[in-house]
Amino acid sequence: MSQNNIVDEIKSRCNIVDVVGRVVQLKKAGVNHKGLCPFHNEKTPSFNVNEERQTYKCFGCGESGDVISFTEKYYNLDFREACEMLAREYGIDTTGSFGSSEHKKELYEINRQAARFFYQAMREKINPGYAYMKDRGISEETMNRFGIGYADGQWQSLLEHMESLGISREKLMQLGLISRSGERYYDKFRDRVIFPILNTGGKVIGFGGRIIGDGNPKYLNSQESDIFQKKNNLYALNLTKSEVMKEDQIILVEGYMDVVSLYQAGVRNVCASLGTALTENQARLIKRFTRNVILSYDADEAGQNAAMRGLDILYAEDLRPKVLKVEGAKDPDEYVKKNGRTAFAQLTEKALPLGDFKMARLSSKYDLEDEQQRLDYLREIIAALQLMKPVEADLYIGKIAEQTGISPQAIRREYETSRTDETPKPPPRRETDRQAKQSVPAQITPAERNLLKLMLINRRYTQLPEDISDMVFRSSEGSQLYREIKDAAEEGVAVDERKLGQLLEPEALEELKRISGIVIPEDKEEIIYRQCVSFIRRERLKQRDQEITWKLSLDNGELSDDELASLMREQADIQKKLKGQGE
Repeated sequence: MSQNNIVDEIKSRCNIVDVVGRVVQLKKAGVNHKGLCPFHNEKTPSFNVNEERQTYKCFGCGESGDVISFTEKYYNLDFREACEMLAREYGIDTTGSFGSSEHKKELYEINRQAARFFYQAMREKINPGYAYMKDRGISEETMNRFGIGYADGQWQSLLEHMESLGISREKLMQLGLISRSGERYYDKFRDRVIFPILNTGGKVIGFGGRIIGDGNPKYLNSQESDIFQKKNNLYALNLTKSEVMKEDQIILVEGYMDVVSLYQAGVRNVCASLGTALTENQARLIKRFTRNVILSYDADEAGQNAAMRGLDILYAEDLRPKVLKVEGAKDPDEYVKKNGRTAFAQLTEKALPLGDFKMARLSSKYDLEDEQQRLDYLREIIAALQLMKPVEADLYIGKIAEQTGISPQAIRREYETSRTDETPKPPPRRETDRQAKQSVPAQITPAERNLLKLMLINRRYTQLPEDISDMVFRSSEGSQLYREIKDAAEEGVAVDERKLGQLLEPEALEELKRISGIVIPEDKEEIIYRQCVSFIRRERLKQRDQEITWKLSLDNGELSDDELASLMREQADIQKKLKGQGE
């Protein structure tokens, strides 16, 4: 059957009301069925499904289409995958209908053969990979369940095996199974425990390799390909999705070993992101199975920062996220080995909702007995409230008032005022792939980026003016990059970007790649440096101006007349400077 005929068959046999009704609660309203739109947050139903025309339309966000486009958008599938999903459910034969699928089938098969090779290498003879997993307390049964394998330390073991099966080097390169240096080809994964990554349909789409012993990078993932996009997948969800639905809750961890250890201990509703910050597409994938998410990230600073970012992504997709703090261990893997499944389950019951976690996390950075630091905390926590629904924000205003001793009325006034000012807004609900590639992380500024590029060009730029050195790099990515570049500069060595990349967290590594692509003409270096410094000084003035405004607006008679006069003079001076700089 031709592709056009298959599409017509799907549209004629798949009732859009039934398909949409599985994930959206629909109510009959005249000729339409209405419900809350699954593609954006809303309280009043504006999502309409017309059974007669077999179409849907949201009058809130503008999304519209037929049963196939709905399946594409909701389940994060391409056109062919959406058609095949619907066809399977309605018993429609698609054999030979999608010629383009042959390419992907070939890639899936190559990955399957590679997974088989790694799997056998782990079990056929004594090897460091098997010993490593046994030392970590992982049973052979669990290793078999996850298909865990081993890549030996030789340079061409996989390459020679795959070529013996008639698989070309070109295809192996496409999947990131081998690398090339000049005319020499060699295995990408060497001396590593291999974790096959499967999609929810059970197909091998990529691999993660954990170094045995010391070395960098600690974890190495397959490059992205036609069948593997990190942002669209989660590790082990193919194994755990039924348990996720049964528990109506998912535990999201950082690493492969966290998943494997928890699973072995009996915690089965678990999965992990793939070495990247949580994405909108991953949040939508989770939403197919549950709305309740517990983030159980590492207890270190990087893990807790990742949890903060993940909360907003999940919340924006109308999920109900909480954060679990792993106490007395560096990660869930270590915790469950020490304390067992029951203790971990009890820990999940103490997981903090989004607002409580943000209050605890942000307030820990400040001394709330100090007036200035209390104001700094209020500015930051109120910015966080902007991402919440008004009813929830109002609940937390009461909690913040109790925490800080400032009246709820004053906090609410600031909250309402800041909603119309330049405060952080919720992340965009949806992005096209092109927009996603072009967008830059909200945490890092162009000034940070340009300064880091200048530092890579010439280490003298690592010596920042003293009056701004403590506030230049506010983003975690920028801070880490600056620290590593500065360390190299202080040692008097040139910065090797390849070696630098091996020291970075995944988000910082992605940022390094962006910065490396910036071109600064040699005759413009000093000009751009001065512009960056000027911008940062201006931002500092604006920040201090806002701090004074806060102090004045929240004053309950505690400030003396002299203090009030001093603050007003300082603010007038700041505003004069800003005006002179074009603000």
